[in-house]
Amino acid sequence: MADLDLLVLGDVNPDLVLSDAAMDVAFGQAESLVDDAELTIGGSGAIMACGAARLGLRTALAGLVGADQFGEFMLRAVSERGVDVSGVTVSGELRTGLTVVLARPDDRAILTFPGAIAAMTAERVDADLLARARHVHVASFFLQTALVPGLAALLRSARAHGATTSVDPNWDPAQQWDGGLLRLLGEVDILLPNAAEACRLAGAAGAEVADVADVADVTDVTDVADVAATKLAEAGPLVAVKLGADGAVAAPAGGKGELVRAAPPEQVVDAVDAVGAGDAFDAGLLCALLSGEPLAEALALACACGTLSMRAGGGTEAQPTLAEASAVTRRA
Repeated sequence: MADLDLLVLGDVNPDLVLSDAAMDVAFGQAESLVDDAELTIGGSGAIMACGAARLGLRTALAGLVGADQFGEFMLRAVSERGVDVSGVTVSGELRTGLTVVLARPDDRAILTFPGAIAAMTAERVDADLLARARHVHVASFFLQTALVPGLAALLRSARAHGATTSVDPNWDPAQQWDGGLLRLLGEVDILLPNAAEACRLAGAAGAEVADVADVADVTDVTDVADVAATKLAEAGPLVAVKLGADGAVAAPAGGKGELVRAAPPEQVVDAVDAVGAGDAFDAGLLCALLSGEPLAEALALACACGTLSMRAGGGTEAQPTLAEASAVTRRA
């Protein structure tokens, strides 16, 4: 019985967000001051689950934490946001992961101690939660290295129960841009990279695409994202690529059919912190698609969710309700 809208298989760790307008980091035992510091809900999986619950989806989280203060903080904070954390395993042998985010208004550096994140396995995923979910989302694919060997079987099981599936790869610290993901795409209904990730994944899949990391021209960025999205969609999934201030583009499943585009809200948002914006985008897209919205509408709502999430520091504090996001969604 699918009485759960969304099950997220993801990283569950705090973010220590250090924010500063300049964020100049100096070694040599030099002490620098920053504008702000906050311990917040972190991990793409946990942030995305909170965003989905905020939008009204019945959401559960499956992951792994240590029996320590960081793990206790995450379980309490995520649960307080309406997410079922019964699927999160607490291990006395592992330490909870931790991410330090060095954030400035236009960019951020991310330092992660994987800890329990890298030890999550398919065997730890609650079979009852998996069978009850309408949709199963995998976050931070490249960080959850122990999950990968059993992931195809998990996704096949979810689909056999009638669920749809999605993956947000996030950044690959090893810079290999595969790790089994390309072989997994046949079991994935929706792939959710940002532009840089999409181009690297498509390059690993054999597409001739530019590296968008250093492209300043907006036209160039969108052009190469189009090519990357289409190439990745040929492997099976709908591919929705996040383009930041330029909105998003989606290639239909199978790479056939016209690309769909969406712009961010016209309403100006004073961007405080972009941490978690991509996860809020994911939550918005899945919320709309699970409600039966057309792809164009879903993509527009996702852009609104990602934009509004930047109104405050941390990944969860400014996540919008469905009413808030719908009110600023730019529709074609």
